Amino acid sequence: MHYIRNFCIIAHIDHGKSTLADRLLEFTKTISKRIRNQLLDDMDLERERGITIKSHAVQMEYKYNDQVYILNLIDTPGHVDFSYEVSRSIAACEGALLVVDCTKSVQAQTISNLSLALKKNLVIIPILNKIDLLDSISEKVMEEIMELVQCKMEDIIPVSAKNGLGISNILERIVTCIPSPKGDPKAPLQAIIFDSLYNPFTGVEAFFRIKNGSIRKGQKLRFMSTGKVYYAYEIGTLKLKRVSKNRINTGDVGYVVSGIKNTYEVKVGDTITDDNDPSIKAIEKFEEVKPMVFASIYPVDSDKYEELHSSMEKLHLNDSALSFSSESSPALGFGFHCGFLGLLHMEVVKDRLEREYGISVILTIPNVSYKVHMKNDQVLLINNPSDFPEMEKFKKIEEPYVLVSIFTKDIYIGSIISLCIGKRGIMIENQNYLTSERIKITFEMPLSEIVFDFYDKLKTISRGYASFDYSFIGYRNSDLKKITVLINHKKIEPLSLLVHKNKAYSLSKKICQELALLIPKHQFSIPIQVSVSGKIIARETIKALRKNVTDKCYGGDVSRKRKLIEKQKKGKKKMRKIGKVEIPSSAFMTFLKVKN
Repeated sequence: MHYIRNFCIIAHIDHGKSTLADRLLEFTKTISKRIRNQLLDDMDLERERGITIKSHAVQMEYKYNDQVYILNLIDTPGHVDFSYEVSRSIAACEGALLVVDCTKSVQAQTISNLSLALKKNLVIIPILNKIDLLDSISEKVMEEIMELVQCKMEDIIPVSAKNGLGISNILERIVTCIPSPKGDPKAPLQAIIFDSLYNPFTGVEAFFRIKNGSIRKGQKLRFMSTGKVYYAYEIGTLKLKRVSKNRINTGDVGYVVSGIKNTYEVKVGDTITDDNDPSIKAIEKFEEVKPMVFASIYPVDSDKYEELHSSMEKLHLNDSALSFSSESSPALGFGFHCGFLGLLHMEVVKDRLEREYGISVILTIPNVSYKVHMKNDQVLLINNPSDFPEMEKFKKIEEPYVLVSIFTKDIYIGSIISLCIGKRGIMIENQNYLTSERIKITFEMPLSEIVFDFYDKLKTISRGYASFDYSFIGYRNSDLKKITVLINHKKIEPLSLLVHKNKAYSLSKKICQELALLIPKHQFSIPIQVSVSGKIIARETIKALRKNVTDKCYGGDVSRKRKLIEKQKKGKKKMRKIGKVEIPSSAFMTFLKVKN
């Protein structure tokens, strides 16, 4: 235990975490040569987007002063939507490498992730990355790091993860500065599960960190939150390829295969103990993550519902922040109402379902959760606009607000303030200059204004220099209206959404126009209407397909033609009442992709 070091890498997105992890693996000879870049980002999705989505644990061995040390590294994501992955990784470590890009300096997520590490009393090793680049502003960035971490200049390690400069200094600092794990090897087994995944051949595989005691192959294990008991058929450590072992001791990180087939029996944050000599107390669980954005997922092929359900359960095992419950829609069939941490998280879940499980899905319009105060003093939490009560039944609506911290260059400050005010933001703190050019501004904003296009617009107007982080601060009164779409006088609930009063009319017109182009013509005319709080405020009509019923009438009395036309009119009128509007799923998919 004395020679084990557990640490993670934390930083803002794109500051070089995955590249640094690659060089550490090379320098410790865990890999013989550069196989590929971003080695720990094993999902195609991670490699395509150039971001880390999942935390990845890997074990290395490093020789220092003739002693071999075991280094357990957990590479973490940097995007704000995946901060829950960071918090879980931090709980399994004693130290953290804080990586800052010397061309971009300290960013919003750098501070957010650092605060998570400091709360858990982790030893912080500050690292200045990309020092080989010509546009480096190392001195300014070092001053920011010193102020942030309360360290001296000589404590900061300058490196170039791409070229391998300074990597040996990092490894030496990990061994000398990060403490070894604490625990009692003779106490009853206590191991916390920090991640898990589903293997179609072996069932659920759980990744754990041992706090007390040890795990042996063939041992009878009890999962404390469910009380289920399983045998440890295989245990081992997490190198690039898993290494099977007979025993894993206190303070180490590993995996266990127990032949568990039901995904709901393994929970991230659960404690594993010995069934014959159980621990009385479980390890403190991770903080529950609350979904911030809600949307429904339906299979394009309605026959794939059961397959989708099974895939969602397996995905939830590997992504505990995803929540879902069954629902149905007359237009889209059976599906799931899901909770996500943000828009990127939602896109990643959709892409993983399609890539890893081969299911094409439709995502409905994303929304946030609202508190509705009823006239009978009952308070409802509404995650789905279709559950929204009638206007006369409630007193007020509250929507979630977040505290937004934006870091940017001072030349973009005017455009960013205009963007935030246009999104109903309230500036709560005057500009705080971090350096002569870099500035921090703080706003309170409705979450619903953040989750759609705020990030894209912020990056556009700041030419990629601005970064932001947000945290939930509570619910506040708001004047919201429910938009309901009616096609042929029938409500289409998956297209319902809640918007602020000021945007209701313009958005209703846009929805009508968009659907009129996407829905194909039928034998009868189709009215598309949008109602706001029960009143129709926008309408478009798709005209009927025309058929010339008098085409075969050559000459003769004109009354014969009139009879045929009247008969056609009656038929179309009857068809409009009883006819069913067939809306292809492709029309829904196209409509729901319209960002604005």
